[in-house]
Amino acid sequence: MIPCYKSVKLILDKILALVLLVILLPMLLMLSLLAFWDTGAVLFSQERPGLLEVPFRLLKFQTMKEGHEADHLRITPLGRWMRKLSLDEWPQLWNVLKGEMSLIGPRPYLIEYLPLYSDFHKKRHWVLPGLTGWAQVHGGNELEWERKLDLDAYYVEHLSFWLDFKIFCKTLGLLAKGRKKDLPDTKFAGYQNQTH
Repeated sequence: MIPCYKSVKLILDKILALVLLVILLPMLLMLSLLAFWDTGAVLFSQERPGLLEVPFRLLKFQTMKEGHEADHLRITPLGRWMRKLSLDEWPQLWNVLKGEMSLIGPRPYLIEYLPLYSDFHKKRHWVLPGLTGWAQVHGGNELEWERKLDLDAYYVEHLSFWLDFKIFCKTLGLLAKGRKKDLPDTKFAGYQNQTH
């Protein structure tokens, strides 16, 4: 890893997040209005584990209506479109600006998963969580949980400017195509085997 890259990365993250928030402001306002019209709320927030497992409030545009049905039944057509293009994730630029997230890093999963990780996979919390990451550009929710967590641990162990640049370029390519499938994130229930 490049010496002091983590410190440089944090500064670059905040600068880029601020620039993107300014550039995307008209689109963010439009998406806010659409989300409110569609669901009755603009933002969804949920506590997630950040650096060193310290909790923070992750932000997304609201894509589901209130109800008691399963999540996939509550997602609106507009919300499904926003998710396909990853537009629902844009409010997390504010999390990046606040220093709670990075543009690139392991995705922040649910607090309830923390006791289920192996020591090897707990490495994912040695760095800030990200909007996109090594696991996401290799299939994201299409991958088995252990594979996703293995990729997160690999990222932490090999963190560098060039790895981040590679993830950034791959992410742009995936965004241009749109998500192949609108797959929900399956529940993590621990490991099928204890190899880690």
